[in-house]
Amino acid sequence: MHVAGTSSGIVAALTAAALGAVGFLAYQAHATAPASLGVRPAAGAPPLATAGKAPRDRRHPTALPRGSGWGERVVYSLDDDRVWLVGATNRVQRTFRVNPGNIDPPIGTYWVTSRSSAVTGSDGVPVEHVVRFTSMDGLAIGFSAAVGNGEPQTGAERSARTGGIRETRVNGDAMWAFATIGVRVVVIR
Repeated sequence: MHVAGTSSGIVAALTAAALGAVGFLAYQAHATAPASLGVRPAAGAPPLATAGKAPRDRRHPTALPRGSGWGERVVYSLDDDRVWLVGATNRVQRTFRVNPGNIDPPIGTYWVTSRSSAVTGSDGVPVEHVVRFTSMDGLAIGFSAAVGNGEPQTGAERSARTGGIRETRVNGDAMWAFATIGVRVVVIR
């Protein structure tokens, strides 16, 4: 009986199967990754407003601020407590007001990193359609809708430290459908 030859054949077959599986998973991950993930803006693309307040249209205060980037993205204004969901052709699909938590993200560009359909927020409030894009001081920062009467709590109603940017349930549904993993989130003043 020749056991050594049989063992090395089994090991070789298992190794080949494992390498094939890893190669397939790598291909699958590459094929399903958003095209914009890790891509720098093209030359000539409008610059992002990273310092100061993005220019506003005084006659149309809900208009998308100039200098907030180009292409598919969520634009969140800290000063205006407003969000714009912007499609790939730079057309606003929806805009709405939000009630931020008491921890603001720094101005800059982020990507949606995780989502949860329902959790309890750091303030103890049940929330749904959580879309997270960064964290600060150990707290996740993202958009969510409080489960209940449909209206988001104001910062005054929330005493716990939270990075939850609350929206109505209807707007939370829209954010959930739009902001999938890898979608850009641009935070402006």
